[in-house]
Amino acid sequence: MSSRPADPAGWQSQVALFPATRYQGSKRKLLPWILDCLADLPFSTALDAFSGTGAVAYGLKALGKAVTACDQLESNRRVAEALVANDDQVLAPEGAEELLRPRADRDYGSFIADTFEGIYYPADENGQLDVIAGNLAAMPPGPQRALASFALFQACLVKRPFNLFHRRNLSLRTADVERSFGNKTTWERPFAELLPRFAAEAAAAVFAGQRRCRALACDILQAPGSYDLVYLDPPYVPARGEGPDYRAYYHFLEGLCDLAGWPARVDLSTRNRRLRGVRSPWGDARRIRELLVTLYRRHPHAKLVLSYRSDGVPDPDELAADLRAIRGELTVHDAGTYRYALSTNRRSRELLFVAY
Repeated sequence: MSSRPADPAGWQSQVALFPATRYQGSKRKLLPWILDCLADLPFSTALDAFSGTGAVAYGLKALGKAVTACDQLESNRRVAEALVANDDQVLAPEGAEELLRPRADRDYGSFIADTFEGIYYPADENGQLDVIAGNLAAMPPGPQRALASFALFQACLVKRPFNLFHRRNLSLRTADVERSFGNKTTWERPFAELLPRFAAEAAAAVFAGQRRCRALACDILQAPGSYDLVYLDPPYVPARGEGPDYRAYYHFLEGLCDLAGWPARVDLSTRNRRLRGVRSPWGDARRIRELLVTLYRRHPHAKLVLSYRSDGVPDPDELAADLRAIRGELTVHDAGTYRYALSTNRRSRELLFVAY
């Protein structure tokens, strides 16, 4: 058990413990800058509206705030439940190792081995994942299941080229060729080693907040509650093309959260066995500005904080005009040039709009 209290004056040391989550678009490396911009603002309650890895929600908790982390993906909700809403529970190494052990009274089946043969992991690891997913599904909802889910997600991601499930590319891992990217050694590390390791990383990050925090999975336009501050980190939509489809990138993790329902949800017509469903409108360049304004208006009394890239759609001038029209006062912070993982754009600047 961990019960270290949050210390707003020493939030830097706390956020340094937030795990590297290997998730596209994560604000983990930018977190000290974001919190420094917000640390002097008066607010007690906050909504992290596109929580993703939960990094910003975790940082706001370290500032002593009552934080609600919200994301459309259940996998992201579980990460936030483990690292943000959870004040004192940890998953012991033996608990992580227990996920790998088949139980005689449990029928594991072979859904992952049969459905994802040759797509993401070799046959032996698919068989292990059937057991791990079955044991995870048998755990009752709560922090322990969330912590186990976090460890499993991290292990699955670190063993994937690009840390994504966007295409059928097991051959990148198995081909006997020279590589200029990736980490072949890490790809081959066994789940028996990785699960306890990531459970320990989560345990080191758990701390008791000054106020109660929670984690939700829902459409952000339907998120309940009233907040002093709403932090927005919507999907980056480039001037040309659509924004990222996180549901497609991380569909395998979503399936692990719903083992019983996974067979009915998987789209067998796709080469990499994605989940059925429509693409999120937040990646549509034609709609995102309108959606943002709708979201602003759902929180008429909140300070609005928006993370954005200078080359995104809408452009920064349009964003500033909308925020000033709705709030009046606006400050724009500029962190300078920043390059995200897997991005080839070296000229984009990281901006933080604060409207109040």
